[in-house]
Amino acid sequence: MILVLGAGTYVGRSFCAELRRRGLDYVLPADRDFADFHALFDCIRKAKPEFLINAAGRAAANVDLDEAVREEMLRVNTILPRFVAQVCLLTNTPWAHVSSSEIYSGARIVVATGVVVGKKIGRPKLLRMIAECPEKLRGFTEADEPNSSFRSAPCDFFSGTVALAEEAIRGIGRNYIWRIGLPFNERDEPENFLRSIQNAEKICDGVNLVSHIEDFVRACLDLWERRAPFGIYNVGNPGVMTIRQITEMAGPIIRRPRPVEFLPLEEEPRSQGGRMPRSHCILDVSKLLANGAAMRPAAEAIEDSLRNWSGEGYHEMHRAAA
Repeated sequence: MILVLGAGTYVGRSFCAELRRRGLDYVLPADRDFADFHALFDCIRKAKPEFLINAAGRAAANVDLDEAVREEMLRVNTILPRFVAQVCLLTNTPWAHVSSSEIYSGARIVVATGVVVGKKIGRPKLLRMIAECPEKLRGFTEADEPNSSFRSAPCDFFSGTVALAEEAIRGIGRNYIWRIGLPFNERDEPENFLRSIQNAEKICDGVNLVSHIEDFVRACLDLWERRAPFGIYNVGNPGVMTIRQITEMAGPIIRRPRPVEFLPLEEEPRSQGGRMPRSHCILDVSKLLANGAAMRPAAEAIEDSLRNWSGEGYHEMHRAAA
C-alpha cells in the first residue's frame, strides 16, 4: 500500500490516477493526519505503507506575498518534508518527495578548458546561446548545488523554500527527490502552465525544464517499481524549448482572448491570473533515462497536449483522488 500526501494537488491527483491505472492500493490521509510531527508519525505508524509519496506543495500566483502566504509556503514546502523525512527514518519507510526545477538559474557552459557552471547567466544571454550555439550548453545535473535559493540569491520565496527542503531531507533514510519542471498536460486546469500562457497578457521569454504531468508520474513510479537507486532525479521531458516557442506553438490551437506581449530583458510580470514561470534554466535528465524511465521529447509532449487541449477531465481527476 502507498501513502499519498497532498493528493489534492495537481501532481497528487495525477499520482492517484496513475496508481489506480496500475492497480496499486493507496491511502489518502486527511490533512490533520500530517499537520504536525506527532500526527504524521501516528498516521504512518498505523498505516505501515510500503512506500510514501509527498506531493504536497504550495506555489504562488505572483511575487508579492503577504506574511500569511509566506508562512504557509514555508510550512508546506520546507517543514513538512523535514517531518516526513524524520518519521520515515524512524519507521524505516521508503519515500519520495516532489521538488522543483525552479531552484536553478542558467546552465552549464562548454568552454575551451571544459565545462563551467554559469550560475549568474542572464535570460537574454541564455536565449542567445540557445539560438546561436546550443552545442555549448549543458543542463544542471543532480550533482550541481541549487543556485536559485536562499543561500544563492537572487531567488523568489517559492524557490527558496523548495531548495531549503532538499537541503533538509537529503541523505535522510531511503528517499527519492523528484524534481518536476513546469507542469502541463491537455487539461485546462489552474496549475497547467499552458493555461498560464493562454491567459497572460505579458510573458517573459525564458527556458525551463518542462514536465508533462502524466509522463512525470509514470517515470517516477517506474523508478520506484524498478528499484532505481535512491537519490535526486531531474524528471522532465528531454529537449530545450523557450517560452516564446511554446507560446507560438499554442497560438493556432488555443484561442487567446488578447495578443501576448513578450517583455524585454529581465522585466517580470508582477500580477497574473496564473503562476507564470520566472526561473530560466536547463536541467540534464540523463540520470533519469539511464535508470529506465521513459519520457517523450518536450516538443512532442507539448504538441500532443495542445492538439488534445480540453477542459474535460478536470472533475474526473478530482474524483480519482477522492
